Parts: sequence; C-alpha cells; structure tokens
Amino acid sequence: MRDKPCRRLDTIKKEGTIRVAVAMGIPMFSYANANMEPEGSDVDTAKLLAQDLGVKLELVQITNAARVPSIQTGKADLTVSSLSITPERAKVVDFTVPYASLQTIVAAPKDVQIKSYADLKGLRLGVTRATVNDADVTKNAKDANIRRFEDDATLVTAGVSGQVQAVSSQWPIVAEINKKQTSNPFETKFVQHEFMLGIAMPKNNPELKAWLDKWILENLKNGKLNNIYKKYHGNALSPKVVNQQS
Repeated sequence: MRDKPCRRLDTIKKEGTIRVAVAMGIPMFSYANANMEPEGSDVDTAKLLAQDLGVKLELVQITNAARVPSIQTGKADLTVSSLSITPERAKVVDFTVPYASLQTIVAAPKDVQIKSYADLKGLRLGVTRATVNDADVTKNAKDANIRRFEDDATLVTAGVSGQVQAVSSQWPIVAEINKKQTSNPFETKFVQHEFMLGIAMPKNNPELKAWLDKWILENLKNGKLNNIYKKYHGNALSPKVVNQQS
C-alpha cells in the first residue's frame, strides 16, 4: 500500500520538489556531521540531482532497512543511499545505471605483503561476523587465521590494537581504523567484490528513469560525480562506473 501516488517526472517538475530517501549513519555516504546536518557523497549527489532538475530537494532520512520500502510506499520519489543493484531488488523497484560502487576489500598496513587470498595463509585476518566478507574469506582463505568480531566497531578496535594483521571489510571501516592509527595506516591490498550502486525509483516510471540515466552518464563524463565521491571517500570512482557507455 502506497502512502502517496507515484510521481512522474512532469509532476515533480511542476510541483517543484523531489523527495529523496537517504539512510543515515553510513560512513562517507550519508551521516550526520558535527552540526547534526546530513552530509556525505550520497547527500551531495542528491543535492546536485535536485539542482540540475531545477527543483527543491526534500531529504527523507530513513534507516538502511527502509531504502526499498520508502519507494514502494511512496514515501520518497527516489532512494540515493548506497543501494546495491540486485536481481531481487529489481523485482520491486527500478534502478538507474550505476552512479557509484561499493567494494569489499582486504586491507593491511603497507609492510604486510598481500596480493591475493593465498597470501592470507597464517595471517590474523579480522572480519565482522555473519557478513559477506566473513562468508567470502571462509570460502577462499581457509588457511588464514580468521578472527571474527561481533560488529564493525570491535573490528576497528582490533585493527588499531594489533589484534589482527589484516581485515576484510569495506573502505569506510578501514578509514575508521586509519583515523585512530595514523602512524601505520591500512591500505587496500586487493578487491574481493564490487557492488554497483544505483538510484532506486518506482517501477514503470520510464520518463524519470530516462532522465536520471542521462544525468548520471553526463555527470560521470564531466567529472562531477567523481569529484563528489573523491571528496568523501578519498579515492576516485571505480573505472567500471566511470567508463560506462551511454
């Protein structure tokens, strides 16, 4: 059941506002800054989108679990919130072409030599329990000394304190380790998997999807989306995202 009817592109333009759902509390993508204001690469992406569309942005702050339901119920027109494009989600919402990506990585200090799963043999490798990273290293790095932690915060502590020599996680978590341990920072050793992130919208809204797809490709080409990503994440967008064909 929808809270509000699905708004078409012409209606959004006519009414002069666009409601964009953003899950707060995702490091670098969307979070509350020191002034308790929304900040992050997804927030800036939403702001640029509304600006180029010529309408006022209404940020709808949600939880991770509400990213798809916010579209299904009509609470928001779009979701810009590090949402991976998956076949399951695509059954209930439509996605744009990717505007960014999220990588799962193995990271360690510079002096730890790691290039592949095989190099993890015997190393104390930290992961957050019951995550895709946990499942991945359990399968592909059976000779590693895998240390499982109950949440990301304790994984960060393990990395800072030296309980582990390497971690399998995502870059925002690695960045948290480096904030607390600046003398011997962790760096990406190799990428385990890369998930394409799309803007989600209601099904069967072709004009809106066409506008958004074109907007993403144009702003990848002119570098604006890359600049937003680099501002918060400290590195450029993946070539898989940047080099999409229009």
